[in-house]
Amino acid sequence: MKRYLILSDGTVFEGEGIGAEGETIGEVVFTTAMVGYMETLTDPSYYGQIVTQTFPLIGNYGAIEADAESEKPALRGYIVREECPVGSNFRKESELDEFLCRHGIVGLCGIDTRALTKKIRSKGVMNGIITSRKTLPPEKLKEVKAYRVVEAVRNTTCKEERRMGEGSKRVVLWDFGAKQNIERELLKRDCTVIRVPSYTTAERIIALKPDGIMLTNGGGDPAENVSIIEQIAALNTHKIPTFGICLGHQLLALSQGASTTKLKFGHRGANQPVRDTVTGRTYITSQNHGYAVVAATLPESAQLRYTNANDKTAEGVDYTDMPAFSVQFHPEACGGPLDTNFLFDRFFELMERNSGK
Repeated sequence: MKRYLILSDGTVFEGEGIGAEGETIGEVVFTTAMVGYMETLTDPSYYGQIVTQTFPLIGNYGAIEADAESEKPALRGYIVREECPVGSNFRKESELDEFLCRHGIVGLCGIDTRALTKKIRSKGVMNGIITSRKTLPPEKLKEVKAYRVVEAVRNTTCKEERRMGEGSKRVVLWDFGAKQNIERELLKRDCTVIRVPSYTTAERIIALKPDGIMLTNGGGDPAENVSIIEQIAALNTHKIPTFGICLGHQLLALSQGASTTKLKFGHRGANQPVRDTVTGRTYITSQNHGYAVVAATLPESAQLRYTNANDKTAEGVDYTDMPAFSVQFHPEACGGPLDTNFLFDRFFELMERNSGK
């Protein structure tokens, strides 16, 4: 069945339909990850977006729901160069196409994903629609152009508190659209994890008596989350060890008076180089974000610890006036490199020092 990607500037890519029937509008982005498409499909940070895989063959190990990073996909559409119809893996539970259909994800294969990626890199991220129509009426194209990703955090956070594990350190995992492996990494490090919704108040978090607070990843524009930023600022005065990842990193910076900006095409993939400004070492990291903290707006109490080796944007901050640090990349790294997994150990050690043990 013929299906098309039509970008907001009128560019048309023709391919074949995969996944669910229908059409979908979203912000078209690309990820350079060579493996881990199940993790990509279920990463809540892709809320509202149509994701393009630059790696040419996707689906070769089928669908493995045990590798999912959330209960269901949050993305709006999925584009691949070649979809493998029969995956080969002893853990396979179904085929990729079946997974997409089951979760209502409209997809497209057979287009020149390299050309699409080069266009996004040169022109910047733009909206698009996956549709069975080769041309759009003016009102539909206007709808595509007007599309915005909004309320990503509200639509991907958990709905109620829940507690996992019986560890020596109590960590409140503040869920802004969290990847499941953040929780797993904390549980592996002798933590009791209390997962709370994004709209939880600072007062409630204090009442849970945490040894540490984890600010998780999530989607959308960080500056949109005004009330959450206010609650983080209120918590900062209590000097509770805090670790922010991705959106959590941005929200922590915003709570300290910094600002954020939208990147031309973002950083998405498992091969993003990040330099430690203290040691000079470069790490290969997993990333998924379209916004960045503006380093020049950070307060004096914030030390820029990590920078992107490609475009020099802020990738990590250490705070000197409170026991807190944050990174833009994903140290939990499902399914990317494990180079920065040690940051979870650093968080645990920060909680140990803060408690005097």
